[in-house]
Amino acid sequence: MKKINPLELFLWTFRRKEKDVVNLYDSLSDLMRLATGADMLNFGYWDDKTRTPLDAQKKMCTIFGKKALLSSEQNIVDVGSGFSSPAIQWSLEYSPVKLSCVNINFTQLHDSIKNVNKSIKTDNINENFNFLNATATTLPFEKESVERVLALESAQHFKPLKNFISESYRILKKNGILALAIPVMAENHYASMIKLGSLSITWPSEHYSTEFVNSNLKQERFRNIDLQKIGSNVYEPLAKYYIENREYIKNKILQYYPAYVEKILFKSLNKMKQVSEKKIIDYILVSCQK
Repeated sequence: MKKINPLELFLWTFRRKEKDVVNLYDSLSDLMRLATGADMLNFGYWDDKTRTPLDAQKKMCTIFGKKALLSSEQNIVDVGSGFSSPAIQWSLEYSPVKLSCVNINFTQLHDSIKNVNKSIKTDNINENFNFLNATATTLPFEKESVERVLALESAQHFKPLKNFISESYRILKKNGILALAIPVMAENHYASMIKLGSLSITWPSEHYSTEFVNSNLKQERFRNIDLQKIGSNVYEPLAKYYIENREYIKNKILQYYPAYVEKILFKSLNKMKQVSEKKIIDYILVSCQK
């Protein structure tokens, strides 16, 4: 049974500094792993053919890869790479020249190396994959050295976001692409934050707005900005799945977590569904070119 101090949990979600985000993921990422049976950490993309959270998560990776125009000739940087499950999927689908997984969470990075070694059977795996314990706001790459920078459901934690965008612009080659999959607020004002209710605390991200993301990209001189709203394919079907399968998932969660953690998760998903239906929050896929 994981021991989580409720006060610490509140402080992590309230402050949301880099160390707080690391603590949150170290403490709570197993919730999603228990629900899906895998190491994906995104909400997933749900359509009429989606049956499970893992199906949705893999579909999100596929859609995101197409949005970023991934191909075999590229040097790709995945920032906020989690347990590297998306990177493994992209490596198998596209066979890029190099795929660098950047993560401030050393524990996740350590597990990522084991996941890659288990999933990809090749003699030159160390040449194709690169694992870096670094922050998103100071990327350890030379100027104009990569073709793609990706942030799949991680940029909502980057603070300040403009520093990550600036760093992405710096390391991208001419015509290179930055791609984001990011939960956002539909509007950028205090009234929208109030409408989140308890979710303003239990949703541990920076609550950037769609316009805020777009304006930061424009300020950094990114061009051909393509922004696609997909919130209705993310929040509502995810919450519906959890509600319909709550007893099964709850029993798995309670083997490792105290009951109050599952209750908070359940209430948060319900609230997420409500504010998504009211268009208070959204989820955007973004690609833009240097």
